[in-house]
Amino acid sequence: MFKKVLLAEDIDSINAGVMQALKELGVTQIDHVKYCDDAILRIRKAMADGAPYELFISDLSFEPDSRDIKIKSGEEAIAQARIIQPDITIIVYSVENKSFRIKSLFEKNKVNGYVLKGRKSIEELKIAIRQLYDQEDIYLSPDLRHILNDRTIRQIDDYDIKIIKQLAEGITQDDLEMRFKELGITPNSKSTIEKRISKLKDHFRANNTVHLISIAKDLGIA
Repeated sequence: MFKKVLLAEDIDSINAGVMQALKELGVTQIDHVKYCDDAILRIRKAMADGAPYELFISDLSFEPDSRDIKIKSGEEAIAQARIIQPDITIIVYSVENKSFRIKSLFEKNKVNGYVLKGRKSIEELKIAIRQLYDQEDIYLSPDLRHILNDRTIRQIDDYDIKIIKQLAEGITQDDLEMRFKELGITPNSKSTIEKRISKLKDHFRANNTVHLISIAKDLGIA
């Protein structure tokens, strides 16, 4: 079983449940932080000391407070952790169920497991930890396993995402050409952008741009 684990979770009750589960599994060293900045500092220090963490469990959302922080989300922390320690096992433990966001965590951040928080999620988390310790490729909550094979989001590229995010921020279709030029995003011609938006509407079967943004938000793209 993993011997040294870092947990990033800002809710005390959830933290207590996860720590108890880790103890039941036989984990001998469990470190806990409530801020993503602290998680990265711990991972860096452990690497420098020659005693790296074997498993990193993190939520995705952290409530802001009066403390000034640089890393505001679990996604950012996970991305940095993967760079600092490429071989660390990472499990996301979150209520987030938006398909695009979850798929991106596996594809871009190479997370090893994703456990959806719920009534029986502590037991499921223990199953995920055991399986990943036994070198299973990945673990994904049963209710979410269809996501990795979802063709609806598989065909969306980075350029599509940039268009959708700008529209979601209130930039009109007519203003996208100028906005993309300001941001250095190419291609940025009006005709190219219009064709891509039309393709996205067809792909998601959206009636109009507002409907497209609504669908994208439901999937976690915007």
